[in-house]
Amino acid sequence: MTDPNLASVADDHLAQLQSESSPKKQLQLIDQIATQGRAGLAVLQEFLKIQAPQGTSLALGKAYQTLYDTTDPESQSFLQTHFPHGIVPLNSDRDIDYKPLQKLLADRVFQEADRLTLLKMCELAGESAFERQWLYFSEVENFPVTDLQTIDNLWLMHSEGKFGFSVQRQIWLSQGKNFNKIWGKIAWKSDNRWTRYPNEFIWDLSAPKGHLPLSNQLRGSRAFASLLSHPAWTS
Repeated sequence: MTDPNLASVADDHLAQLQSESSPKKQLQLIDQIATQGRAGLAVLQEFLKIQAPQGTSLALGKAYQTLYDTTDPESQSFLQTHFPHGIVPLNSDRDIDYKPLQKLLADRVFQEADRLTLLKMCELAGESAFERQWLYFSEVENFPVTDLQTIDNLWLMHSEGKFGFSVQRQIWLSQGKNFNKIWGKIAWKSDNRWTRYPNEFIWDLSAPKGHLPLSNQLRGSRAFASLLSHPAWTS
């Protein structure tokens, strides 16, 4: 028999999580709820079931990631049943398979996810780009909105909003679109020296906001500007 007191506490946690409007406070609440053992994990499961049909959010990503990281068999079974391919809809206008990228990001293998992100973008651009494994700015301009939003949402949801193209765009705009300023802000450059790939980059959540993915490998600031100016971020 379920303890009515525990059920009441769980209901309170769920109501608080749903009513909180601040994404930052929602993330903090999820951390607190997760410390409540299986009862807390059950709250996060219920939160995902209720909120996921309404669209993605950082709180949903955090709740999913918390359940994904646990060894609790009920939580693993829940995710496999309700979210077998993650919390982000893997939509593509060009039939690109984003499941491998979702898996790497959920596993927090950010360096491999970064490499695969570039490959997926080259795949989007076509056979020539995939063979050379870098992109012209004109190819970036022609990316489908749907696909860029899928890639970006995957990075956002599995980094608590710290990584993603849209995050880099916000920083770029805040610096007046001045690339000399943005490089330092996202730690791609320090003391006028470029950060060396891969060992000097930070492949975990301790990295500065916007540090990943490494779209500086798009070959020049013109391609990066095309990416950050893409209609995906305003549509």
